[in-house]
Amino acid sequence: MKSKTEIDVIILSFAQNEELKLITQHCINSLMASEDQEIIKFNVVVMESQQEMKPFQYKNTTTIYPEEAFGYHRYMNIGVDITSSKYVCLCNNDLHFHPGWATEILKSFHKYYDLSSASPFCSFHHPKMGFEQDNGIYPGYRSRYEVAGWCLFLKRDIFRLTGKLDENYQFWCADNDYANTLAALKLRHALISSSIVDHLDSCTLDQQAEEAAIAASEFFYLEKKWNHRKMAGWTCV
Repeated sequence: MKSKTEIDVIILSFAQNEELKLITQHCINSLMASEDQEIIKFNVVVMESQQEMKPFQYKNTTTIYPEEAFGYHRYMNIGVDITSSKYVCLCNNDLHFHPGWATEILKSFHKYYDLSSASPFCSFHHPKMGFEQDNGIYPGYRSRYEVAGWCLFLKRDIFRLTGKLDENYQFWCADNDYANTLAALKLRHALISSSIVDHLDSCTLDQQAEEAAIAASEFFYLEKKWNHRKMAGWTCV
């Protein structure tokens, strides 16, 4: 019997109210319904920032309430450290997974042996950026183009080369730094246009306007880290 493919899915959540809690649960529900669980097993870890919910566990997940102060990369690193599958998917909570999305990415990994990282196609966002659905793969490192920071699917092995995600980013610019790191190390990334995961327009962030206060310092750090390096496709802005 062919063994299941296991994928560790790490989802960040900040369920400050019932509406945001439902957004996270919808994300999980659509994920679990998206693939045949006899073929693909999702090991779902939710990093929940709303400490008052503890010890609540979202259905079909291990829900963690970190004691550390929030940081997008910090929380993702915790999730990576407590999981062990060959494949890892780093996710926002405001996503809707369409049937077969993971299968399509796995097909691309098997077809293109040097592909280390991928993002699925958002049917709301990517057509506006000039991409066509079901039109093959689009290699590249541009944030919000080929690199959809709200959903990054990667081979765990790349962390042996990249090290942990840079925890200097609390929220903003995390995807830019990820993209630049892959480009610097020549680790190939692509947008998979047959894998559909819709991003529901930052539902959580819209209700957390205070996050904007930290943006300036994170853009400054990104520029300081990368602008002296010259490479096509750099995503410092």
